Amino acid sequence: MAWSTQGIAELAGTTVNTVRHYHRVGLLEQPDRMSNGYKQYQVRHLVRLLKIRRLRDLGVPLDQIDEVALDGDSSSEALRAIDADLAVSIERLQRARAEIQAILQGSSVTGVPAGFEDVAPRLSKQDQSLMLIYSQLYDDDAMQDLRKMVREDTDPVSKEFDELAPDADETVRAALAERYAPTIAHAIRDYSWLTDPGKHLSKGLEVTQNTVIESLTALYNPAQLDVLAKASVIAGGLLKIEQATKDERAP
Repeated sequence: MAWSTQGIAELAGTTVNTVRHYHRVGLLEQPDRMSNGYKQYQVRHLVRLLKIRRLRDLGVPLDQIDEVALDGDSSSEALRAIDADLAVSIERLQRARAEIQAILQGSSVTGVPAGFEDVAPRLSKQDQSLMLIYSQLYDDDAMQDLRKMVREDTDPVSKEFDELAPDADETVRAALAERYAPTIAHAIRDYSWLTDPGKHLSKGLEVTQNTVIESLTALYNPAQLDVLAKASVIAGGLLKIEQATKDERAP
């Protein structure tokens, strides 16, 4: 009994393209051909295909199928490595399911990075979006610091900033910047990497800087951006005064 490519693909529960791919990557030997050029697959090809499919169903990557000795005793080392990868995948999927259930029950949100769910109510929609973007730019340690900053921020000036109207006049913006500056100075004092983030970057410095600038410009209104700029300058001055005072008191 011999089968065509279509015939053996149907028997094995796969597709013609898959069978041809297995030929290309060397997992399945080429069958003999009849005089008219048509392939003649034998039982050994069918068994081989079924074994490949069995291993694929178990999650074995194509490039590791030969490592588990498809036609002989399985390699314990290769299988243990695959099992470890599967365990990681299962854990990730279980976390994802738990998170989805929390979202469905209203106890979690999708607008913040993982781990920020408990502080999400403290964040404006703009801040939530910014944290999502930051999660792609900074490492886990930096994100944990940002989460801690949000959790510990009880200054009402942050809410004032969130609610600042885009057409707020200069007097309002200047006054808010003065009140907001100590908050920024405090953050920089406690988390010095904010001004020198090199060791915490997941992307290149230029990409990070450009992305942050574009994100701030898109997410915050002109009045808020003006307050941020003014408050940052003032915060820098406050930190210089603090440092100068420390230097004077140093023995």
